[in-house]
Amino acid sequence: MKGIVLAGGSGTRLYPITEGISKQLIPIYDKPMIYYPLSILMLAGIRDILLITTKEDQPGFIRLFGDGSKFGINISYVIQPSPDGLAQAFTLGADFIGNDVCAMVLGDNIFFGNNLTELLHNAVNNAQDGNATIFGYEVKDPQRFGIMELDKNNNVISVEEKPEHPKSDYAITGLYFYDNTVVDRAKDVKKSARGEYEITTLNDMYLQDGKLKAELLGAGYAWFDTGLTDSLLDASATIKTLQNLRASIISCPEQIAYKQGWMTDEQLEERAELMKKNEYGRYLRKTLDKSRNSIK
Repeated sequence: MKGIVLAGGSGTRLYPITEGISKQLIPIYDKPMIYYPLSILMLAGIRDILLITTKEDQPGFIRLFGDGSKFGINISYVIQPSPDGLAQAFTLGADFIGNDVCAMVLGDNIFFGNNLTELLHNAVNNAQDGNATIFGYEVKDPQRFGIMELDKNNNVISVEEKPEHPKSDYAITGLYFYDNTVVDRAKDVKKSARGEYEITTLNDMYLQDGKLKAELLGAGYAWFDTGLTDSLLDASATIKTLQNLRASIISCPEQIAYKQGWMTDEQLEERAELMKKNEYGRYLRKTLDKSRNSIK
């Protein structure tokens, strides 16, 4: 399975913070924002990942990740000439996706919670069976989001982009899994009245074919769309609190890769040594020591 992180856009809602740096490179507590969506794809078992960025910001992502080998993954890069809508990611990534199934996550979305990996694997299986999966989260201001309407069995019966009168409170989060028809479908998406290739239009194509499924993120899950300054602060505060309570790091690509068997002891030790003066590096060292002690 292939994965895409859409990290383009100008981030104007966060000006002046993002006038000189990509939104996805600013910190959410102790790590760059981009670590969080990248970790989601890795938790789903995805190693081949495409980062879609602006021309101006791409060098910053390359400095941060390189080819991805330090995390045991393969990262490619494509430039988004202009922010023309989320569905554009699949036409920009057509060659990368090839004949594979694909997941896409927005670079400013943060997810965590119990059994999240299980939900991700369900979505992978759905894609391999020829379906699409969207993730729903109940919000207090559904007019701001794409919305999914559900029947009593939680089957999707409609999707709508930023409706004036929402049919439900379930926002469609920025995480999507699709079968290998997604590129052809995306090519058929026409620009909306807002001048964008809407992901909601793409999702509706799957719905009309009876191939759109939903995973609901209920109690025990958190989702942040960090496009506003308040949400940046809320996400950072929540992650700080949870990490201090649990003595663990949320969305740690090195730990995920190591547990997946994608990194060796030596590679993890190198990363731990690089950051030995902070809590992140000490956590990597602790992860390595626990693993070595369990083998003895």
